[in-house]
Amino acid sequence: MGDSLEKPDMHEALGQPSPWVIRFARLIPEGEVLDLACGTGRHSRLLASQGHPVLAVDRNADSLALAAGAGVQVMKLDLETGDLAISWPFAAGRFSGVVVTNYLHRPLWASLASCLKAGGVLIYETFALGNEQFGKPSNPDFLLARGELLDFAQDHDLRVIAFEDGCVTSPKPAMLQRICLVKRGDAESTKHFVLN
Repeated sequence: MGDSLEKPDMHEALGQPSPWVIRFARLIPEGEVLDLACGTGRHSRLLASQGHPVLAVDRNADSLALAAGAGVQVMKLDLETGDLAISWPFAAGRFSGVVVTNYLHRPLWASLASCLKAGGVLIYETFALGNEQFGKPSNPDFLLARGELLDFAQDHDLRVIAFEDGCVTSPKPAMLQRICLVKRGDAESTKHFVLN
């Protein structure tokens, strides 16, 4: 089953931000943050409360209505179908941070890396192979292979700050993979981050 990623109070209710995102959000430098596949905006609100202007993107209008708020601009986009599936709408180097949780669409990975500024932080957390034993998602197309986020980081010259791959038991049992990455730039190659 793999090592447990569980820590005390690892996840609260489903509407609460992920502890992984909470832990690493403070590393995001000043500037705009993209919350991709934001759902009802649990991470958008967290990031806005930390002073970041947030662009919350999702394909579900009802979820976006709940995500909207002070410091959070919402945008309805379906990045998997139509013209947007082949045309990423965000400029290279636009965002100081990108947050993606519970969403996997591999064709977007190069665009996610590109839209980060040098020194920008990418926080990614989603389901991994083995999750099928717990329910959905169970389709391997929507589950990360072991170490797949590490391969993504290497392929796009992103510096790994932290990585975990294993089982959690709350808010419900799941196999997850999660990573915190920094886009390399001259100063970022030697910068140290305080992790606790």
